[in-house]
Amino acid sequence: MYLSLFEKIFKNNNDFSAKERKLIQELESGGILYYENGKYHLNSKYKVGFLRLEKSRAVIEDIDNEHKNIYIELDSLNGAYNNDLVLAKRVFNPRSRTKAKIIKVLEGSKNQLLVYVKDKSYITLKENIVLENKIDSSCKDDDVLVLENPSLKIISKVGNLSDPKIDEYISLFLYHEEFRLDMSLKVDAKMDDKKDRVDLTHLPFCTIDPSSAKDHDDAIYYDDSEKVLYVAIADVSYFVKEGSDLDKIAFKKSTSAYLPGKVLPMLPNELSEDMCSLKEGVDRYSYVFKMYIDTNNLTVKKSQLFEAIINSHRKFSYGRIDRVIENKLDKYTEIEKEIFDYLIPLYEVTKNFRAKRMKKGYDFRSVENRLVLKNQVLQNIDVEESTGSHQLIEECMLLANIEASKKVNEVGIYRIHEEPPFKAISQLVDDVNMLGIKVKLKNDIHETISHIQNRAKNTYLQDDVDELIIHSQTQAKYSSKNFGHFGLGFNSYSHFTSPIRRYSDLVLHRILKSRKTPENIDEICEYISTNERKIDQLVWDFEDRKYARWAKNNIGAELKVKIVDTDRSKAVCYEKLNGLKVNIDNYKGQALYSRIKVVIKDANVANKQIVASIKY
Repeated sequence: MYLSLFEKIFKNNNDFSAKERKLIQELESGGILYYENGKYHLNSKYKVGFLRLEKSRAVIEDIDNEHKNIYIELDSLNGAYNNDLVLAKRVFNPRSRTKAKIIKVLEGSKNQLLVYVKDKSYITLKENIVLENKIDSSCKDDDVLVLENPSLKIISKVGNLSDPKIDEYISLFLYHEEFRLDMSLKVDAKMDDKKDRVDLTHLPFCTIDPSSAKDHDDAIYYDDSEKVLYVAIADVSYFVKEGSDLDKIAFKKSTSAYLPGKVLPMLPNELSEDMCSLKEGVDRYSYVFKMYIDTNNLTVKKSQLFEAIINSHRKFSYGRIDRVIENKLDKYTEIEKEIFDYLIPLYEVTKNFRAKRMKKGYDFRSVENRLVLKNQVLQNIDVEESTGSHQLIEECMLLANIEASKKVNEVGIYRIHEEPPFKAISQLVDDVNMLGIKVKLKNDIHETISHIQNRAKNTYLQDDVDELIIHSQTQAKYSSKNFGHFGLGFNSYSHFTSPIRRYSDLVLHRILKSRKTPENIDEICEYISTNERKIDQLVWDFEDRKYARWAKNNIGAELKVKIVDTDRSKAVCYEKLNGLKVNIDNYKGQALYSRIKVVIKDANVANKQIVASIKY
């Protein structure tokens, strides 16, 4: 009612209903509206708009396009919440931009709110906003509830913050992904393709993955005598038909979410861990690139793409293949020996391809912190570095992805990474110089970044400089048009090799098979790009809450941290509990990336904040 009323007022439309005229009388008597020259106007002291919550403040987005949005402090919301239509009163503020306080929620968004109870108040878990309301008498501190907005009626009681099992639900709810918990969609998948697939079951394919992997997207085989590389990818598009219920939910998820110790898959387990997974010792449908390698010029001379049946002869972990590469062979079977005999020369080929790629792309020291949980409580951090086996598989997948991008229509689905703007690179040079590493701008961006990396090499700041370089880059995303991939140094690149866990790859498979591009390809690219970033944030939210739980149980513990944000006094642990972030309460201007010791003083599981003091 209020929305339609104000839209009419702002458009100078006086065709009001009886109910709208009654509202006008109330607003006039309160001095909010006035009548002049045959039209109603909003008093300039007031503002009507939609509330959008940000991290540390809110913004009121004006529904009258002639006015600018204004910002509002979180303590001035007066019970309003995200997406509510609100009436705000401007506050005179001579020393800064216009501010306001909300005086009325005109129309609630009817969202559901996730809150916890503290000191007889409801507090939102996402923004840490205290909601003015008399709480239910049955609630106790740290209870987590879903409330109806704006009535604040309890919809459900989720649990209590003292239970670490609640963390997964919290993260899923906050990022609107709780639908992933619905396992009702069942799949009856059969390998009954009527097409004549190429039979490659005699070739000794193998998979190389983390030891904990349950889904196997890709398998490889290399014919060293013919210099032919086969990259076999799970043929997901055979089982997931476009427009089916299975396809719709896969698109909605758009990617698998990898939480510590658990995967929330894009596809049902019947597919992701069984019929689509290239499991050891069973026949599986696959989509195969057969690439003829020029080992002298380090190019793919030609490639063939076809539907096939393969049988992965062995499933290997990265660690096992690292030992093979390092010539530390343990006991092996005859078939394993046959596979090792092609993996060792293939590793040398991929090393050369990687060296060539680095002349245009970039080599960042790749380290991944994997949280190890026991009963949903953080135990320790496994630090996984990129090793020879990782790089072998990576280069094989890159070659397949490049070849796939070459076979796409002019309008298709590409993975693009645009060159960073000059301003970002100039700032990067300044930041690196601030660290005491003397660098300068070169003739082009690639030369500048390579120069910076060379100057930082063999210093204790090498990883930190790489982090600065990464932050200076634009974000990779999906696009229907090809703009190249700056970071990898490729003129053309697509995602082909992980259709079990990425919807983009499934779309690409369909395009390559049908030679048709979906009419809504731009919408698909935009949605999956946005959702990819959202899932990253969801995982970080989950991990940060696990770190906060650990800190709460380890008050007084000493940690080695480095300063990562001098403006907000933030530091991150680089030893033992790698990745744990702290807010320093006695920060005294230590330089960026300074290494210091801190003592944990406090931790809040709800808002994931950990407070620490520097140990002098």
